[in-house]
Amino acid sequence: MPIFARRSNDIRLPRPRPWIVLVLALLLTACAAPPPAPPPSQTYLGAKTVIFVTSNGWHSGIVVAKADLPPDRLPETMDFPAADFLEFGWGDAVYYPAKQPTFGMSLQAALVPTPAVVHVAGLWAEPARVYSKAEVVSLPIDDENFRRLIDFVDASFERSGAVRAGATGPGLYATSRFYPAKGSFHLFNTCNTWTARALAAAGFDVSASRTFRAEALMQQVRALVRPR
Repeated sequence: MPIFARRSNDIRLPRPRPWIVLVLALLLTACAAPPPAPPPSQTYLGAKTVIFVTSNGWHSGIVVAKADLPPDRLPETMDFPAADFLEFGWGDAVYYPAKQPTFGMSLQAALVPTPAVVHVAGLWAEPARVYSKAEVVSLPIDDENFRRLIDFVDASFERSGAVRAGATGPGLYATSRFYPAKGSFHLFNTCNTWTARALAAAGFDVSASRTFRAEALMQQVRALVRPR
């Protein structure tokens, strides 16, 4: 199947969502501006395998090199033959893909458990080069924990007994797609708690508790690369 085209080739993390920000502002403390992440070349120099955590201050995701993926996992990545890296994110099945999110969508996504989707984006380079305005933290990882991470991401797809999930529609970028996901999205189970659980499954000292905000997640992620 051909890659879906969407909007433009200017690949960026999901756009800010003003209505949902308003909703969450009534319920949560405001997010502080994140400090710069350590330069990627300094955080994973010499590591055999590296993963990347991305954040635009609102949404987070995990990026892995396509060449590192085991052949028996994530068959959906065959939809991205030209990609060198793949970003995975999780979110609300209605609000996340919407071109023009509404206030009603925002309320429903925040307050009512709703179906979820996985967003997969094929990247032509490391995320720090593609997402020039986003925060990107690189984390070295051993083979066993990388396998556990991929198992977690693989298990997030809702395949309903099929070998691979079919895309539900085009993604946010020209080289991305949405796929049906397991789990329900709500205020306390967001893209950021999904990212935290993925990292915890991979052996990182990250807790999913109260990580519905991107900044709460990234504070923990930054701590993983600070000198101890």
